[in-house]
Amino acid sequence: MSERATDNEAGQLPTETNAEDSSPVLAAEIVESQDRPAECTIFPPNVSEFELLSTWITAKEGSFVSLRDMR
Repeated sequence: MSERATDNEAGQLPTETNAEDSSPVLAAEIVESQDRPAECTIFPPNVSEFELLSTWITAKEGSFVSLRDMR
């Protein structure tokens, strides 16, 4: 199962920003598997495929927490 973050609910990362906000815009994709820990990959959604090859980070289940839980 794979889900891509589209809003700021349930600990998901924002995928949009306004012109006044200088924060990087990121997206997240969570991949769950029955035989391995879930993985969360964070990446910039509006870059070329070539740039995307080197501009992402992945964390395994247990290494990330829900934003809602941390607030």
